[in-house]
Amino acid sequence: MSLESESPLTDLAGVGPALASKLERLSLYRVEDLLFLLPLRYEDRTQLVKLGALEPGARCLVTGEVLLAETAYRGRRNLLVRIGDGSGQLTLRFFYFSRSQQAQFQPGVQVTCFGEVRKGRSGLEMIHPEYRVLRAEQDAAINESLTPIYPTTEGVQQGRLRNLTDQALRAMRRAPPEELLPNRIRDELAMPSLAEAIDYLHRPPPDADVELMLAGRHPCQQRLAFEELLAHYLSLRNLRALADTEPAIALDGGGEQVESFIQSLPFALTAAQDRVVGEILADLAGAHPMMRLIQGDVGSGKTVVAAIACLKAIANGVQAAIMAPTELLAEQHWRSFSDWLRPLGVEPAWLAGSQRAAARRQSIEAIADGSAQLVVGTHALFQEGVDFHKLGLVVIDEQHRFGVHQRMALRDKGVGEQGHPHQLVMTATPIPRTLAMAAYADLDVSIIDELPPGRQPVTTVAIPETRRDEVVERVRAACESGQQAYWVCPLIEESEVLDFEAAEASYAMLAEALPELRVGLVHGRMRPAEKERGMQAFKEGLIQVLVATTVIEVGVDVPNASLMIIENAERMGLSQLHQLRGRVGRGLAQSHCVLVYKPPLGKTAKTRLAVLRDTNDGFVVAQRDLELRGPGELLGTRQTGLPDYRIANLVRDAELMPRVQIVAERILRETSDTGAAIMRRWLGDASRYGKV
Repeated sequence: MSLESESPLTDLAGVGPALASKLERLSLYRVEDLLFLLPLRYEDRTQLVKLGALEPGARCLVTGEVLLAETAYRGRRNLLVRIGDGSGQLTLRFFYFSRSQQAQFQPGVQVTCFGEVRKGRSGLEMIHPEYRVLRAEQDAAINESLTPIYPTTEGVQQGRLRNLTDQALRAMRRAPPEELLPNRIRDELAMPSLAEAIDYLHRPPPDADVELMLAGRHPCQQRLAFEELLAHYLSLRNLRALADTEPAIALDGGGEQVESFIQSLPFALTAAQDRVVGEILADLAGAHPMMRLIQGDVGSGKTVVAAIACLKAIANGVQAAIMAPTELLAEQHWRSFSDWLRPLGVEPAWLAGSQRAAARRQSIEAIADGSAQLVVGTHALFQEGVDFHKLGLVVIDEQHRFGVHQRMALRDKGVGEQGHPHQLVMTATPIPRTLAMAAYADLDVSIIDELPPGRQPVTTVAIPETRRDEVVERVRAACESGQQAYWVCPLIEESEVLDFEAAEASYAMLAEALPELRVGLVHGRMRPAEKERGMQAFKEGLIQVLVATTVIEVGVDVPNASLMIIENAERMGLSQLHQLRGRVGRGLAQSHCVLVYKPPLGKTAKTRLAVLRDTNDGFVVAQRDLELRGPGELLGTRQTGLPDYRIANLVRDAELMPRVQIVAERILRETSDTGAAIMRRWLGDASRYGKV
């Protein structure tokens, strides 16, 4: 039977149902999957090292004659095998062995071993080396290529994986995979063929640049990463192309209402806001659904831009829905939109899980009969039993907090005879350009890269917790001057596992240290109404110092708050710290952020705090966060379904993305079959996760 790339693994010699089940844990189902399971690292077994030349710490291949084999009892049973080659001797130590294994090591027998050399009681030794007993006249088994070390799982040894990969490679050499990248593109990029790249990476020659391969920078790795990035990008572009064929209600009226609303605002839009509003209004006037992402730093004014989009929808006789990830943020949007739109006769409806049954029923009825022109809420918006009368616009805030299915569920609620609703997605986590290319290629991107006038950059300092008294005095001074302060703690109560300062403990400490000030407490375990009362009291100035958990990462705007204290700052990610810092600096007064850390700081923590001290630019912060933590943390992989790439790395391979984009657009114009084949190879039949 001839093996093909699509053949199941059970077609390989030695693979039965039990082993196949274990291999599935490594996402290995077909012969081709083995070809794309690249080694984690390599070992050099191409040269024999004389026993007399061994040094502790080296991992190497040796051969020698068995001089002695004995069982020793030193706390536990050991099998000790002494070998020699005339230049020196080495002890092989086994803690786990069988009688048959022990019987192999007869004096005079020749063995080849690979392992790490260590200092032992009686000289140099290897513990549990890989070994082979040689038959008479058989030469030592020297490999012709570097030995790959693969990702593995329980019950699957390296030797077994190498054997299976050998079979897959032989099948590939008989029938090489189709070269899907056009030759001229490969020539332009100076890339090897797919088969050459795969063969080289699995069985590299002895002189291969191992350091380059470990860094993921070898041309053969870049060749595979490029095609994988291309597959994902093409899938997103296909989604976008599909959306561009879907109908939507053209929202081309209501210009006067929108202009009147903008003129009535107590502030002027920034040039960046004005530009983004223009892009949105142009999209809404089209006959196909808008799919636009707004990126804007904390405090850049995304909410008012969303309000203008909603007013445009309402003026055209359709409903708008705004979904936020937390009740706290949803409540803030509801309040903001109510203040702006009530004078225009629009009463935003509210829908959240914490609502009382009667209020919820009333909201659902208003949504269904269309009297609720604007609906603000949490994931409750897409639950069963919530039916919209005529949903024309969906606004999703903090989009990375939502799962794909949630976003699609809300979108599907607007699908009717007249088409799909327009979609506006917002994030306050600025996304580096190359990452946005990879993750959001199905969306048009607008950037609000300007803060409202009068905003001063927040000055940031890092202080060890040993100087806590100074920090408390700083809070006192700020509040005595008429300002307000946040004091943020990551946990609610003391933990035996993590010695965070808990919010409740900090609240008690501050209340005692600052008896002349009004100190409040807000945390995630409070009932929504309690939380709301606490936040509202702070906003109205009834509370001067608000002790809170990170629930205030997205929360009410308090222009009078000019001081932010963040406990255990070394434990948090850059983007989260930047979000928290953005809670201050919303008024005209100079604002400050104090990062309190527990020394000693590790290297990453030092870097993180230094970035925040040096810049207020959210895009710079996001880029550094991406480099330090990876794309999954920055974009919320677990929630968004951002793919786990098999070979590509969005940080390491970011420089490939501009070229990927160019090649993708060329393929889409010229050779649609090629694009479909590339997607099939890397994505199979999986639907694309990035669809909103």
